[in-house]
Order: sequence, then C-alpha cells, then structure tokens
Amino acid sequence: MVRLSTNSSDLRFPPVDAASPEGLLAVGGDLRPERLLEAYRHGIFPWYEEDQPILWWSPDPRAVLFPDKLHVPRSLDKTIRRGHFTVTLDTCFQEVMIQCAGPRPQYPEGGTWITPEMIEAYTRLHELGHAHSIETWQEGNLVGGLYGVAISGAFFGESMFSRATDASKVALVSLIRQLQTWGFQIFDCQQASPHVMRLGAEEIPRRAFIEHLTAAMTIQDRRGRWQFDSP
Repeated sequence: MVRLSTNSSDLRFPPVDAASPEGLLAVGGDLRPERLLEAYRHGIFPWYEEDQPILWWSPDPRAVLFPDKLHVPRSLDKTIRRGHFTVTLDTCFQEVMIQCAGPRPQYPEGGTWITPEMIEAYTRLHELGHAHSIETWQEGNLVGGLYGVAISGAFFGESMFSRATDASKVALVSLIRQLQTWGFQIFDCQQASPHVMRLGAEEIPRRAFIEHLTAAMTIQDRRGRWQFDSP
C-alpha cells in the first residue's frame, strides 16, 4: 500500500490494480481539490472514519449505473408523476452534506465517514463547480437529496439521505434523467446497494469500469452551478 505525502506536489496515485482485495489503494495525503479530482479521474475515492488517516479506494467489482439503463419501478414513477416533491439542483450543497452525515435509522448513535474535513473539502469542490447536490423538497422542507462529483461525462455519487419515503430515490432518478439528457456516460455508485440495484445499477469488473471512465473523460466538462433543463 502506498503512503501519500501531504507536502508533495506529485498528485499521482499508484495504478488501481495495485489495490488490496478489499479495494484499498493508498493512505495519507490530503483533500486538496487537485488531488480529489486526480483521484476521481482514475476511479479512486476517499473513504475513512474520523479517527483514521485518509484512505483511498478503488474496489473491484464496481457498482455503476449507466444513465441509458435507468429502471424506474412503476410505484416510484407514479410517485414522481404525482408531484408530491419538488426537486432542485445546487440549491444548498453544504446542507445536503450535513444531512447525509447525520444519524441514520440503521445507525441511531451516529457515526459517519462524512467528517467536517470532508464537508469542507467537497464544499470547496462545489464552489469550484465540480461537486453538485440534488435536493428534494416537500412543503418547503428539505426531505431528501444526494451529492457527488462530476468530471466530463462521469458523475461520482457520494452519499444520499431521506427524511420522507422515496425522497432520495426521487432525487436520484431526477438526476440520472438529467445526466442522460446531457450525454453523461456513467454514474458511479462505488458499491452495490439494494437501493441503486433496483434502479438498474450493475456490478462490473474494475478493469471494465476504468475503460468506461476513460471514455467518459473525453466528453466536455459541465463545470459550474447546475440547473435542470426546462421541460
């Protein structure tokens, strides 16, 4: 495992096939925008807990959702068409991250990998136009959403939250549909979960993921604050 320096101007990572069987590739370094973007371009992401050094991962297999293969279950599509939620883009990025970091039903005592350091780093990426949030509202209240990083034709989903039934699913479907319109090639889910698999995500070998990612990097970047296209 490679240890990264915080002082080095060399932002390169080792080849992803050098990762451990669990997907751990490197440790250390920092969360500068330049390093984060370099990581994502090569299929690497940070994931660690507050009492750990920064850990960099590239798992095999990789869970991905190809926008043109999005599957919306009938019940969820009915919920979307009923218009119970309002969905926005890049309205309150930091608040979405804070909500994603909050206690979950499965973790009532708290505990999260979205540390204050992570919130600060990704908020900076958002300010630079590389990170984005999708918000779901109900009666003026923020009830769901997700955030991630966009580079060229790839969107890297990081985390989502829901305070109302289907709120995060509505946000994800709305985002995937917009990404499809914009010509995005791949939505990186990182690891499989029942939530994303029901929407059409699939697990592919890391080598295949890197091939898709390399192709997506040839698409023109959509940097800046996002808005949904008008109907």
